[in-house]
Amino acid sequence: MKVKDLQNLTPDELKEKKDGLKKELFSLRLQAKSGKLEKHSTIRSTKRDVARVLTVLTQKERS
Repeated sequence: MKVKDLQNLTPDELKEKKDGLKKELFSLRLQAKSGKLEKHSTIRSTKRDVARVLTVLTQKERS
């Protein structure tokens, strides 16, 4: 996920994106605990995507 793509979204779209990513992260964590997750690096990349969305959302709210 690129920051430039996120900057083109509206705050409402960013909030929806954040909610979707958090649900995905929850699902990935459950899969990891049950041993069904093959690539544990997806958890890390999803966490970083959430952080990117939150950063852009904060920037938009301040401006």
